[in-house]
Amino acid sequence: MGKVILFDFWGTLVENGIPSPIKQVKNVLGVYLPFSEYVKRMESAMMTKNFPSLKEAFIAVCEEFKVEPTGFIIDKLIGLWNKSWMLASIYEDTEEVLADLQKDYTLVLVSNTDSFSIKNVFKKFSLGKYFTKIYFSCELGNIKTDKEFIPTIMKDLDVEAKDCVFVGDSILSDMVAANNAGIRGILIDRKNCREYEPKIISLQELKNIL
Repeated sequence: MGKVILFDFWGTLVENGIPSPIKQVKNVLGVYLPFSEYVKRMESAMMTKNFPSLKEAFIAVCEEFKVEPTGFIIDKLIGLWNKSWMLASIYEDTEEVLADLQKDYTLVLVSNTDSFSIKNVFKKFSLGKYFTKIYFSCELGNIKTDKEFIPTIMKDLDVEAKDCVFVGDSILSDMVAANNAGIRGILIDRKNCREYEPKIISLQELKNIL
C-alpha cells in the first residue's frame, strides 16, 4: 500500500449543522471542567459503543458527569444532536480534493463518533467512494487519542507511521492522536485562528505540502 492519508470527518470534510455541538452538550449538562478534560470523557462515554438509541447514549454521558438524566435534559440533547447532523453540509472543497488525492494516495476515514449521526451524513453525501477503509470510534471501542486507536488502524492497513499523514481540524483530538502515534499531523484551520504547524486553511492546499 502506498502513502496513506487519514482524514477526520467533522470540521474537516463536513461541517456540523450547528456550531460546536459537543460544546453545546457541555452547556446543557452544566459541566464546569476544562474543555480538554471534558471532551475526552464525553467522547469516551458516548462514542466508544454502539448504543441502541441516542437516548441511551446520552444517558451514558449524563452518568459520566453525574448529571441526572431527566427527560428534559435528554430530549434537549437529542434535539440538538439530531439538528447538527440533519443540517450538516459538505465543504465546497471536499469532493474535488478527495477525488484528486484518490489518484495517488490511499484515503482512510477516522472519526470519533456516535453510531447514528455520521453514517446518515456519510451516506447522504456519498463519500464512501473516496475511502479504502473507514474506522469509527463507536466500532473500535476507542477514541482517537487512546493509545490503541491509531496503532490498531496502522496494523490493519499494514503500514508504518512514516507512510501516514493525519489531516484534521482539532489540535486536542487529531493532532494529539497523530503525535502520539508518530504520524505527521496537518491541521486544517478554515478560520485561520489557531497557531499550529503545519496547517492549511483549505483542503486545496493539502497536496502542496504532502
